[in-house]
Amino acid sequence: MKPLYFYSIAFVILFSSCDIRKNDKSLEKKSATASTKNNTEAPPTSVQIIDSVYDFKKIKEGDIVEFNYRFKNTGTNPLIVTEAQASCGCTVPEKPQYPITPGEIGFIKVKFNSDHRPGEAHKTIMVTSNARPEFPVLLLKGTVIGKTE
Repeated sequence: MKPLYFYSIAFVILFSSCDIRKNDKSLEKKSATASTKNNTEAPPTSVQIIDSVYDFKKIKEGDIVEFNYRFKNTGTNPLIVTEAQASCGCTVPEKPQYPITPGEIGFIKVKFNSDHRPGEAHKTIMVTSNARPEFPVLLLKGTVIGKTE
């Protein structure tokens, strides 16, 4: 009876420590980190910001504002945007999926949800790329008129 009990426990321990899915996720995470690191280390290029501020004026609470901030790669190397982050969860930026070639115009798409956000809006978007000098902070601003007004 004791050998059967011992082998059963050994069998459970062996298979619980060999979770292949866990190893796959670990490899995916390492690969994504290496990819981001490689993009940050890409040869520098220069960028011309076409739109750095968007004033949506006045909107009603609950409206969604969408805007595409434009920029142009004025350098000689591909422009790689590795990250676009907003100052608030109500503002969602979307970076370009592919490098912007020299002379090409790219976009940072931004969506602002004004639900439960009455008052003055002043949202910032930080962009990380291989541009030198770095992207300036992008600004989304305006006034959200509350539902009771």
